[in-house]
Amino acid sequence: MKFAIEKNILLENLNNVARGISTKNVIPVLNGIKFELTNEGLTLMASDSELTIESFIESKFIKNIESTGTVIISSKYILEIIRKMPSDIINFEMMDSLKIKIYSEYNQYNLNCLDPSEYPSIKLISHKDPIIIKADVLKELINQTSFAISTQELRPILTGLNIKINGDYLECLATDSYRLAKKNIKIDTPVEEDINIVIPGKNVVELEHILVDDDEVCMNVFNNRVLFQYKNLKFQTNLLSGSYPNTSNLIPSEFEIMVQTKKNDFLGAVDRAALLTQGKDKNIIKMKIENKEMIINSYASEIGKTEEKLKVETSDTANIDISFSAKYMMEALKTIKDEDIFILLNNDVKPLVIKAVNDESLIQLILPIKTY
Repeated sequence: MKFAIEKNILLENLNNVARGISTKNVIPVLNGIKFELTNEGLTLMASDSELTIESFIESKFIKNIESTGTVIISSKYILEIIRKMPSDIINFEMMDSLKIKIYSEYNQYNLNCLDPSEYPSIKLISHKDPIIIKADVLKELINQTSFAISTQELRPILTGLNIKINGDYLECLATDSYRLAKKNIKIDTPVEEDINIVIPGKNVVELEHILVDDDEVCMNVFNNRVLFQYKNLKFQTNLLSGSYPNTSNLIPSEFEIMVQTKKNDFLGAVDRAALLTQGKDKNIIKMKIENKEMIINSYASEIGKTEEKLKVETSDTANIDISFSAKYMMEALKTIKDEDIFILLNNDVKPLVIKAVNDESLIQLILPIKTY
């Protein structure tokens, strides 16, 4: 293998592929990035056996291909080496099957490599009829829901993002049992068979980082895995096994109290009230609605107390005292793009729901915390 390539092109692709490397890899060769050069171009691959990311750089973007071949370079060093190389053009030359020279006009590195024959055979096969979603739409879907994915391994199924597709209706949902985020969209081409999958949370977040524009993403769903194709990238992840809980009955269909307010005013008040409870486990603050006024307060015995008042639009009879996690509330509010929001409530023990006044597609739900 011997070739030359522009630093920026290689670095962009390496950054994307390296997201497939895990610090917990038990197979040593999977700590490396696979470089496979043919006359058609350079394929980069990284995998932790659950997540695999592949990027293909066409030969027209490679300065010079003198000889082809395959090599596995340790991911621990290759990214930093390429990032810090002083030249815009970087040369690669294999010295033997387990050594490679990476050099420019001004410097060179001689690196020991991993054995390509030990790298597992990973197939990234797509469907004839994939589900097409715009990259910016998919990115927003993930961004508006993934924060509510559970980080607790006690219920493994909740550590993933649930995607359901029925006809042309796609629903994306996450919950950690204390809050819930649900977003739905319409897709252009309806599916013939219903889809109900759960993608591991850590992997779906890596996918969200890779999506940067409005190009199309092809989603290929299989029994135990899903493959996303985006530009010159393939992103394949295993699915979580098991059934995601039915959460439809968790979201109330009727509300006794409907409060309309400005998102940024409410977010600012919650943020300021949370300052005194940041060191606390659940970061609890209290909200009171009375006489068309919202009062938000927090108290920490060792620090003091604070109170915020907001004028809100609600019925004359609206009256409620409720406590909730400021952290959960702020994370939910930050996903809403509109400025006018509804806060929908029933009582101090039933979930409160936040959504935009003019957007029914996104629902954020938070369970209150009972204080005594």
